[in-house]
Amino acid sequence: MNILITGGAGFIGSHLAEKCIQEGHCVTVIDDLSTGCLENIAAVKEHPQFEFVCDTVRNESTLFLLAEKCDVIFHLAAAVGVQLIVDRPVHTIETNIHGTEVVLSAANKFSKKVLIASTSEVYGKSETIPFHEDDDTVLGSTRFSRWSYACSKAIDEFLGLAYYQQYGLPTIIVRLFNTVGPRQTGQYGMVIPRFVERALKNEPIQIYGDGQQTRCFCCVHDIVEGLMNLMQCPRACGQVYNMGSQEEVSIETVADKIIQMTQSQSIKEHLTYEQAYGKPFDDMRKRVPCLERIHQTIGYSPNYTFEQTLELIISDIRARLG
Repeated sequence: MNILITGGAGFIGSHLAEKCIQEGHCVTVIDDLSTGCLENIAAVKEHPQFEFVCDTVRNESTLFLLAEKCDVIFHLAAAVGVQLIVDRPVHTIETNIHGTEVVLSAANKFSKKVLIASTSEVYGKSETIPFHEDDDTVLGSTRFSRWSYACSKAIDEFLGLAYYQQYGLPTIIVRLFNTVGPRQTGQYGMVIPRFVERALKNEPIQIYGDGQQTRCFCCVHDIVEGLMNLMQCPRACGQVYNMGSQEEVSIETVADKIIQMTQSQSIKEHLTYEQAYGKPFDDMRKRVPCLERIHQTIGYSPNYTFEQTLELIISDIRARLG
């Protein structure tokens, strides 16, 4: 099978590319390297069944050429990371919405199956825990730029489902919940690599807010397995799926666990969101997925515990720091 991965030099995309190559597929990655990097795809870059194209998904001529040659498309390219979203809201909106417009248009022209990676952010500030795929979304004020990301990904979902309903384009939507693992960078605000790097350097670990907000972190290896299984499942088309873990943990506990596992001398510091981002910030207190739909469809259930995932991340960052 010929597989096109947009954003394939990013954290999740590079792991997906490796898995596809391991299973004997031909893989083309398109990435503008704005948040991805060549180092992520070093293991497959010279493989005869791998091709890398350095370009943006907003380039229609490139996307149409690549879509014509492939069998399926994993659309992972997006502006991600809280810090990036806060700092560059225009870039976030334009990249996410227009990029998906181009990908869907190309997929539709050549009748290619497409999986769109969305996010748990679309649930907004909903307090209906766990989140079910058909729940209402509760978004914050437009004064807070962080909701621009949620809105842009919600529009991506609307577009994907519209192409399925209007044109019969085989489209799958996946809402990812806090994917973590080796190669993820803390540069754009991702909490675990940021904590681990500081712990390994014995620097203060900065916790934004009171630290009691909870998340369910899922290992990238479980996510990649789930994405591939969904792509191969005919029943998945036209559906929205949560994908992640249900192992809920507070951010304060994450910091404590990392300090313990790295045997760090780091202390914990609490910062207000305004101190952290330079402007007011609207956060979600809890983010827990219902996984019933995806389990019934492909038997999905994460294999890695949070502690096992932390071990992989610590080992990866320790090696990167030398």
